[in-house]
Amino acid sequence: MAYLSSKKVIGADNQQERLKIANWICGFVDGEGCFSVSIIKNKTTKSGIQIFPEFVITQGAKSLPALEEIKKFFGCGNIFVNRRYDNHNEDIYRYCVRSLKELDSKIIPFFSENNLRTYKQKDFKIFQRVIWKMSKKEHLNDVGQKMIVDLAGKMNRKRKRF
Repeated sequence: MAYLSSKKVIGADNQQERLKIANWICGFVDGEGCFSVSIIKNKTTKSGIQIFPEFVITQGAKSLPALEEIKKFFGCGNIFVNRRYDNHNEDIYRYCVRSLKELDSKIIPFFSENNLRTYKQKDFKIFQRVIWKMSKKEHLNDVGQKMIVDLAGKMNRKRKRF
C-alpha cells in the first residue's frame, strides 16, 4: 500500500483513494487502536504528577508493514517492539504518537474529519479535549490538571485514576 503517503488531492480518483485510506485507518484504529491519557506520579514536578497523552495502534510482527504504512501516512510517531516471552509466536509492535504538537496538528485533525465507529469515538472526543487543554498549557496549573485527570478517568472504559 505505498499509496498511503500521497497527500495531494488532484482528481476524483485520488479523492476516492484518500477516502479508502481514511476508512482503512479508522477501521484499524477501531479494532486495534487506543487514545489514552496516562497520569504518572513524578516527584520532580511541582504538582507531583505528569500527564502523558498517547495515540497507539498495536499489531503482531506479521502485520508490521501495516503499522509502517500508517506511520508514513501521518508522518509522525514511532514504532516500538514489545518482546513476547510467553506462548505466543510473535512479538507485538506499537505505533505511538506522543508529541503534543503532532497529536494536535496531525492525529486530532484526521480523526475529527474521519469518525470512528466504535466506543473509541467517545474516547477520541475526550482525548481531543485533553489535547486542546494541554495546548493551552492548562495542564501546568492545579485546576487544569484536575480537569484533565477527571477527563482521563472517563476514557478507556472508565479505568480508575489515582
